[in-house]
Amino acid sequence: MQLIREIVEQALTTGYLTVEAEDSLRRMLRNKYDLEDLEAFIDLQQATMLGMVKQESRELFAKSVNSVNSVNYAQAQIQSSSSCS
Repeated sequence: MQLIREIVEQALTTGYLTVEAEDSLRRMLRNKYDLEDLEAFIDLQQATMLGMVKQESRELFAKSVNSVNSVNYAQAQIQSSSSCS
């Protein structure tokens, strides 16, 4: 079984935290873990806040928000042009 600190080390090395790794961390944090794993997780949180590690989940969320905004903009343009007619 992989340890929290191993997932953290991989994310810190690559600068990227995948959705799968994030899900694994959530599952592992529900169980007992040692101080070294807790400290590693805190390091990961700090690196993420500083922008040293990017989260795939946030990138996917941003893309979905941008898609929704684009659709809303297009719908507003269509409504605007049809109300002018």
